[in-house]
Amino acid sequence: MNPPKVTDEDYINFIIATPRDVTATEAGRVQPESKDAPAHDAFTRPLSRLEPDAETLWEEAKTQIDLQSGILVLDDSTLEKPYSEFNALVYRHWSGKQKAVVSGINLITLLWTDGDRAVPIDYRVFDKDRDGKTKNDHFAEMLMEASERGFHPDLVCFDSWYGSVENLKLVRALGWHFLTRLKFNRQINVNRSGLQAVSEAGLCGGDGTVVWLKGFGEIKVFRVRATDGAAEYWATSLQKMSEAERMGFAKSSWRIEMYHRSLKQQCLIERAQCRRFRPVLNHIGLCIRAFVRLESHCYRERISWIQAKTSIVRDAVRAYLSNPRYLLLPTA
Repeated sequence: MNPPKVTDEDYINFIIATPRDVTATEAGRVQPESKDAPAHDAFTRPLSRLEPDAETLWEEAKTQIDLQSGILVLDDSTLEKPYSEFNALVYRHWSGKQKAVVSGINLITLLWTDGDRAVPIDYRVFDKDRDGKTKNDHFAEMLMEASERGFHPDLVCFDSWYGSVENLKLVRALGWHFLTRLKFNRQINVNRSGLQAVSEAGLCGGDGTVVWLKGFGEIKVFRVRATDGAAEYWATSLQKMSEAERMGFAKSSWRIEMYHRSLKQQCLIERAQCRRFRPVLNHIGLCIRAFVRLESHCYRERISWIQAKTSIVRDAVRAYLSNPRYLLLPTA
């Protein structure tokens, strides 16, 4: 059997290099000139041939992280697909960007960060019709997998969506600590005064208050003023955590939002033209692996993701400026 003309590494390199279009046709057009250059159909075959597998990501990502330090951040993002009516993985999801429910693919990611680097180590794609799993099921799977891989993070951070009692107990059972936001109606007991909503407990700012969370036990809750002036409630199992430390961990956990933005803007994860189940999953996985390479380069060179992406096309722009081809010619 002849080896394939296009491998997963070839597809990853195309994702990193292309500034806008992620199509097999465009991939074929930009190949270096040779007698046996791969055509567009050679780029569609890997998407159908490869077995979607997050384990390959882990094999590459583990060389970039420290199992004994840093924090794990878990969050999901909606890959918007407003015009992909027949896509195999499109559901209706909330979009933080649009502040509305939109059609898209929900990507759930477990990210390792030390406050500087941002390395995805695991991911799941929401597909309840096929596997019957909720987002919380994926949450539990990825954390247990991380524990088996030997992680000993300083903290696990996640949004209020994942702050259920079951998830908090899972983090505790793994021997880890957590930092999460609480919804305003979560029931707490302050100084044995009875259960009440966290928003009605009269919590002060500062270094937080140790309270009893219904169904879980003692936690420390911080009342924080959000950018819109409303109050946010952050909870941690680290009762000695100060407000300054909470702010530091919260800032580090924001790296996952930056990661999601880079996946969409620099690795073009939303731009795939495929619609069938396996090609869509493989495109997502290959885009995440492309990000790991981009992040590794940027960390080594101490540049931003957008600087790295721009530098790829800079030579092409310079060559065009030295010899412009699109000129205003008389037509009369």
